[in-house]
Order: sequence, then structure tokens, then C-alpha cells
Amino acid sequence: MKKTDMICAGILVLSAIGHAFGSYIAYKSDPMTLLWALSASFAVLLLAAINLLRANRHGDRSLSWTCFFGNLAWLAACITLARLLGNPFDIRADLQGVAVLALTGFSVKSALSARPARS
Repeated sequence: MKKTDMICAGILVLSAIGHAFGSYIAYKSDPMTLLWALSASFAVLLLAAINLLRANRHGDRSLSWTCFFGNLAWLAACITLARLLGNPFDIRADLQGVAVLALTGFSVKSALSARPARS
């Protein structure tokens, strides 16, 4: 399962890089829109990074819950994008949506199976 977990985070990394390049091509003449589009790319890279960190840090409940809520928020963004595009089967939303849905499951599983920290 750890491999699948890391592959899903890797999909987020690749899609964020693709989003950044696509955003630059589409919005290079509109700096304000480009800034917001690149901000989304950066947010997804950070989300992927903390998911990769979580996959390698068993027992870290705080990190697992942080990933869970971040993944849930990004899943909502993917669903919203598909609705705004008018196509629930758009590959741009679905690829990230499936990966982040799996990461959400891995995060909650990790959070619930972790032992509470001793004080």
C-alpha cells in the first residue's frame, strides 16, 4: 500500500508541474491570473510533499490529519473544476481527483491507526 500511496502523491507532483507549464502558456500575458494559477500549482506541490512525508512517517497523527483535511479540500476543488467545466469526465479534474481521493483514504487510515503520542 505504501507504493500506491507514494504513486498517488507522485501523480499530484506531475499534475502540478503540468498545471504550472500550462498556466504559463495560457496566462503569460495576464500576470494577475498567472499568479493565481501558479499559486494553485504550488499548493498542490505542497500537498503532495506532505503526503509523501506522511507515507514515510508512520504514527504521526497530526501530519495524517493535516493531509486528510488538505486532501479533502483539494478533492472539493477537483469536483468544483469538473462542474465548472461542465464535464464530470474531464481528465484534468479526474486524474487529480482519483489520486487525491486515494490519498484522503490513506491519510485517514494512517491517522486512525497511529498510536497517540505520550506526554
